[in-house]
Amino acid sequence: MVNEKRGSGEKVRLVDIDESYDGQRLDNFLRAQLKGVPKTHIYRIIRKGEVRVNKGRIKPEYKLQSGDVVRIPPVRISESDDQLHIHQGFAHSLEMAILYEDDQLIVINKPSGLAVHGGSGLQFGLIEALRKIRPQQRMLELVHRLDRDTSGCVMVAKKRSMLKFLHEALRGDSVHKYYKALVVGRWPNRKRLVDASLQKNVLKSGERMVTVDADGKRSKTEFQVCAHYPGYTLVEAKPITGRTHQIRVHCRHAGFPILGDEKYGDEETNKEAKKQGFKRLFLHAERLEIPRPDGVAPLLITAPLAPELTSWLNRLRQL
Repeated sequence: MVNEKRGSGEKVRLVDIDESYDGQRLDNFLRAQLKGVPKTHIYRIIRKGEVRVNKGRIKPEYKLQSGDVVRIPPVRISESDDQLHIHQGFAHSLEMAILYEDDQLIVINKPSGLAVHGGSGLQFGLIEALRKIRPQQRMLELVHRLDRDTSGCVMVAKKRSMLKFLHEALRGDSVHKYYKALVVGRWPNRKRLVDASLQKNVLKSGERMVTVDADGKRSKTEFQVCAHYPGYTLVEAKPITGRTHQIRVHCRHAGFPILGDEKYGDEETNKEAKKQGFKRLFLHAERLEIPRPDGVAPLLITAPLAPELTSWLNRLRQL
């Protein structure tokens, strides 16, 4: 909980920090408090001493403690955020995509093509849209990320304590994620593990590319064959580590790229599938096993495949 008091100026805020924010970095706290304000501006007001903790100057990386009082100066919200308009139909579809919700957590079935957050030329992503359509919600933070073209389960925390708990659970491998992917070729039933280190690279264009590299970070994905189709295999992928583009690169490394993958896929197969009406990445975060802070049985959340994925599978069954 955050308790606010007005300072000497009409818009200066003095925020009392309680245990739910204990351990959070100051810069991240301010980004949540000052939604729409550019990061560069947030760092500037910290550097100039306009933001203070317990009446003293402070560094951005300072970790808040219960009992701290944070002074937040008046800051103008950026026009782009202020003018962000979410179409009513999109807002309704987003609410309908919620798979699970309680007082601490939301799990939503993100559609393909929607980024989890704005930036890189995007006015908004999933988290900005959720905040806009739920202005009464004090806090909404992404627990993890999902590629823009990947659909399926995304966790959003409604409380700081839940965010911290799930981040620790992710680091401790107690959150289990299961994906469905349609790969090109016949994946052997016996092939159950891809263990290949991954290196993240940034091209001159700014595009991120991930490659298999012995000097990269250790990366492991477990696979299980679900069904064979003419020219394709439906697999379940369980990432043991959580690297950028891990499943996509591991599939390509194994010799079975994911259908519709414009970055790591098979260009000719993708082109042919597009002619037949399939125009997205066939990668879906289908299932989550989420531990709970009270120690009771974990939550089991399943996101159904999107209609365009099931219709493509039905088409393949008829070949």
